[in-house]
Amino acid sequence: MKVEIMDTTLRDGEQTSGVSFTASEKLSVAKMLLEEIKVDRIEVASAKVSEGEFKAVKRITEWAGQNGYLDKVEVLGFIDGTQSIDWIRDSGAKVVNLLCKGSLKHLTGQLKKTPEQHVDDIKKVLNYALSQGLKANIYFEDWSNGMRNSQEYVLFLLDALRKEKLMRFMLPDTLGVMNPEEAYEFVKIMVDRAPELHFDFHAHNDYDLATANVLAGVRAGAKGIHTTVNGLGERAGNAPLASVVAVLHDHSDVKLNLKEERINVVSRMIETISGIRIPSNKPVVGENVFTQTCGVHADGDSKDKLYFNELLPERFGRVRKYALGKTAGKSNIMKNLQELGIELDPEVMKQVTKRVIELGDQKENVTTDDLPFIISDILNSDFIEQKIKIKNYSLSLTDGLKPVASISIEINKKNYQETAIGDGQYDAFMNALKKIYKSLNKDLPKLLDYEVSIPPGGKTDALVETVITWENSREFKTRGLDPDQTIAAIKATLKMLNIVENEVHK
Repeated sequence: MKVEIMDTTLRDGEQTSGVSFTASEKLSVAKMLLEEIKVDRIEVASAKVSEGEFKAVKRITEWAGQNGYLDKVEVLGFIDGTQSIDWIRDSGAKVVNLLCKGSLKHLTGQLKKTPEQHVDDIKKVLNYALSQGLKANIYFEDWSNGMRNSQEYVLFLLDALRKEKLMRFMLPDTLGVMNPEEAYEFVKIMVDRAPELHFDFHAHNDYDLATANVLAGVRAGAKGIHTTVNGLGERAGNAPLASVVAVLHDHSDVKLNLKEERINVVSRMIETISGIRIPSNKPVVGENVFTQTCGVHADGDSKDKLYFNELLPERFGRVRKYALGKTAGKSNIMKNLQELGIELDPEVMKQVTKRVIELGDQKENVTTDDLPFIISDILNSDFIEQKIKIKNYSLSLTDGLKPVASISIEINKKNYQETAIGDGQYDAFMNALKKIYKSLNKDLPKLLDYEVSIPPGGKTDALVETVITWENSREFKTRGLDPDQTIAAIKATLKMLNIVENEVHK
């Protein structure tokens, strides 16, 4: 059975508290979802929200029209006469998702109308939409509570609309109240009642059951599923795209069109533009989900992939990693050294393992690219040669002016100085560094992520840990520790410079 994925990150996902996408961001996400991930449809906005939203939809529909995706772009509309339909038509969109009342409580509490009056209003808006050249789907808002408490009304609504020119009937668990047993039962009632119709299921995650409910809904006969990237959405969010794709792929016999290997890319993109961090333990896309921490697990993987499962990281454009901390064993460290192309004799390996465990006991985060520095310290030698040194730097912050950084660095025993401004002290430092590297025709890695860990309790003299993720020919992390956040970042940057310089000279 083929199941459609309709992603509503740009509409329902944007209802996450504090999240607002610009028109350019919306267009970029729309392109990635349709062209790279290959979702079947996207819902991009609600009608009448704002002038900015109208312009964003117009940009998306213009691009979609030029590239054959216009019928895959949907906009939420309301039962409000001609207003929503006119807005959607003028935006260039061709598909409206009409929002009607899927529970008697919502109908009587909000609209103060009878079921018959509501059906009449829906048909008027639908007919107007069709007359304007639009296609239509329909949402039964609060459908889950409707099935729980006013099933007779829901079935009346279904029967009254099933012969109308509606492409899909969308069944949302608007308040995220259902469990998998209910999801299966309620979807099956709808499918059995009208087997000729296409039903979409739209899950919310208030009880952390959205993905499980999706699986139940599909097993009951739902032909479409709604998702958001990273599970963005109101309250606890919606069913996460990555989890839904993985679960349906591995735990059902349905067919999906999606490109799994690009899911991590769109996930990181949404993390950046939404400002909502992906939890490290979030399935499929979290930082830690393909990382083995226990040394026993690393040993088992080395011998016969004993701790692998069907969720292979390569499916999602990722790689398996082995964490370095207090539970790390020799096998973890060997895996990381292999990644760096380093071999150690048994005695040095024993000392390195001991040092990594000691750092883990102190709650310090050890990255793969910290290992050469740890080895150098143990051997009391230039295992990783310090080809670059920061001789001096001055950071100034003045009210009303942009921060300024002046730096003096030594590269292969030659001194270079530069001054630059920036949006912050570290940004100014990096801008000065970029000037020096540009003058030498040297490239700096791209900064992908900047993470600061500050111990709780408000201790001003506590060490701040800054972990920066970089990308050149590979992705790697460097770490800096200092009571000052900016200096910790500069220390992490210096490590990066020496790693890159040593790689160039290998």
